[in-house]
Amino acid sequence: MSRIGKKPVSVPAGVDVTIDGATLTVKGPKGTLAETFNKDIIIKQEGSEIIVERPSEDKFHKSLHGLTRTLIHNMIVGVTEGYSKTLEIEGIGYRAAKQGTNVVLNLGYSHQVIVSETGDIKLDVPNPNTIVVTGIDKQKVGQFAAELREKRPPEPYKGKGIRYAGEHIIRKEGKAGKGKK
Repeated sequence: MSRIGKKPVSVPAGVDVTIDGATLTVKGPKGTLAETFNKDIIIKQEGSEIIVERPSEDKFHKSLHGLTRTLIHNMIVGVTEGYSKTLEIEGIGYRAAKQGTNVVLNLGYSHQVIVSETGDIKLDVPNPNTIVVTGIDKQKVGQFAAELREKRPPEPYKGKGIRYAGEHIIRKEGKAGKGKK
């Protein structure tokens, strides 16, 4: 039995869960999320808990069991607390500024890079070297942060670029051994 899959997902007060066949809709204080899961996986609500079961010990059903439970848990956490990713900008002259719903990035290119908020992703710039991406869908927040990081990924010699908060960049030495045989 899947250790993660067999744990029930607790539904906090103020969160409304609707199960319609393979589709699960979660409404909470921060918004609404809906997801369609595999029709083989059994999703039941018992009181203030959601229980995920699999119909057989088939390898395919085992792989979906824990995944489905984790996705449901992420939906509930998203509509109650939300998710955020923090990006740091490193480099001389590299900075970000918020203009309305857009974030203007100066990343050493000949032009400014402009990134817009989407309907469910919000951007915040607490200081010129930090960008905070927030939203209720964990997958969309992570994907948006990854796309933002790709605008100027950190380089290994000086560490300049956009990185996740707390990310360690492996540094290279450079041309220290030039001229020696």
